[in-house]
Amino acid sequence: MLWLSEVLIQHHELQNFDELVVVIRDRAHNGELFFRMDVKPPFTDTPDDWEDRLESAFTSAVR
Repeated sequence: MLWLSEVLIQHHELQNFDELVVVIRDRAHNGELFFRMDVKPPFTDTPDDWEDRLESAFTSAVR
């Protein structure tokens, strides 16, 4: 199970939301099957639809 808080803790180098999307997509591509969003990303450019965008990045990579 991939938790968003875990990704943020493991990747202190992330500077913006788009970089986070890439990491989520990569983790899904590398075998993660489930994704939970337990925190809101702390970036100033986090969009209002951040949950939909992260879910989309995760599920599109799993296919």
